[in-house]
Amino acid sequence: MSSIAVFHETQEYPWYAIRTKARLEPVTLCALNGKGYESFLPTYRSRRKWSDRMVDVENPLFPGYLFSRFDVGRRLPILTTPGVLSIVSFGKEPGPVDNDEIEAVRTVLRSGLYAEPCPFLREGERVRIVSGPLTGLDGILEKKKTKHRIVISVTMLQRSVSVELDSGWIKRLR
Repeated sequence: MSSIAVFHETQEYPWYAIRTKARLEPVTLCALNGKGYESFLPTYRSRRKWSDRMVDVENPLFPGYLFSRFDVGRRLPILTTPGVLSIVSFGKEPGPVDNDEIEAVRTVLRSGLYAEPCPFLREGERVRIVSGPLTGLDGILEKKKTKHRIVISVTMLQRSVSVELDSGWIKRLR
């Protein structure tokens, strides 16, 4: 069976997130591709200072994870692939990743804009501003259209103020 035939066969299956051993994402990707599975490892470039020079390094956008399409009823070949720890599951059943989310990540990477990992924050979570002119303030994360905002409240007055922020300025409070 040629890899092209396998590729077309796997397109009918949903994407699944696969948890990998630390720093083995590229090795696992090659092994899955070698077995004929359509797989995707989103990466970004960063600059690292080595003792004598600056180096551009390719890093996984989601460290410890990659994505692959396969028949969930035949997952043993996936689980026995070098570097694979598990398939992300809910209970005992692997949970598919929304195809639109995979396509959104691919679109971002194709855009040429700089992308990097950031914490997953949900609207309504308490956050702290860790950089910028409002450093040290706490508030509640809000999204208005595509912008992140933080809501600062004066409880006694039952009034709030909302300010737009760069998402890199905020950190989830525990």
